[in-house]
Amino acid sequence: MTKIKTSIDVDKNLWEEFKKIALKRGVEPSKLLEELIREELIERSLEEFIRELSIEDDYEVDFEPIRPRNGLVSDLVRMMRDERRNSLSR
Repeated sequence: MTKIKTSIDVDKNLWEEFKKIALKRGVEPSKLLEELIREELIERSLEEFIRELSIEDDYEVDFEPIRPRNGLVSDLVRMMRDERRNSLSR
């Protein structure tokens, strides 16, 4: 991957807060910024793909949210991950 050096104008306070977040995560601010840019591009590509599907094939994303019967949502997610891991290891 080829890297480039660039300059951007950012509010000083905003940049300082961003650097603190990067430090807490243990990454360089440039790496975190690169990750955020990549995520934004992926999200836009996915939105465009879904939009194209809906135009071409009258495609609609339809789902019903899962609501836990009791307990925390994180417990439900852990249970679902465990079930998936167990099914893949068979």
